[in-house]
Amino acid sequence: MLMTILLLGLVVFFLSHSLVMARGARATLVGRLGEGTYKILFSLVSAVGLVLIVWGYGRYRAAGYVAVWDPPVWTRHLALALMLPAMILLVAAYVPGEIRQRLKHPMLAAIKIWAAAHLLANGDVGSIVLFGAFLVWAIVDRIAVKRRTSRAGCPFPMAVCATT
Repeated sequence: MLMTILLLGLVVFFLSHSLVMARGARATLVGRLGEGTYKILFSLVSAVGLVLIVWGYGRYRAAGYVAVWDPPVWTRHLALALMLPAMILLVAAYVPGEIRQRLKHPMLAAIKIWAAAHLLANGDVGSIVLFGAFLVWAIVDRIAVKRRTSRAGCPFPMAVCATT
C-alpha cells in the first residue's frame, strides 16, 4: 500500500511510452485521432504518470523508506559525477551535433546513466523500484529502436512501410 501511487505512476508513464514502441498501435491511434490530438493526449497521460511517480515516491520517502542495503558514501559521489554526462546527453538529444549523431539516441543513454547512478547511491526498496524501472525501460526501448531501424532503413514495422 505504501508504494501504490508510485507503482501506478510507473505503469501509466511506461504504458504511454511503450505505445511509441508499438508502431502499429501508434499509427492506428494517430490515424483515428490525428497527429496533434495524439500528441496532446500522449503528453497529458505522460504528465499524469510523471506526477503520480513524483507524488508516490515523495509519499514513500516521507513514510520512512525500507532499506535493502546501505550504500557506501563513495557511491553518492559517483552518482553526482555521473549526472554531468547524463545531463549533457539529455541536452544532446535535442541539439543537432556530434553526440546525437554518434549515439543516435542520447536521451536513452542519459536515462540509463541517471538510473544506474541512482541505483548505486540508494539502497531502499522505493529507489530500486523507481530507478530500476527506468533503467529496464530504457534498455528495452533502445533494443526496440534498434530493431525497428534495422529493417532496410525503414523506421517502422514492415506493414507500415509497405503501405506508405
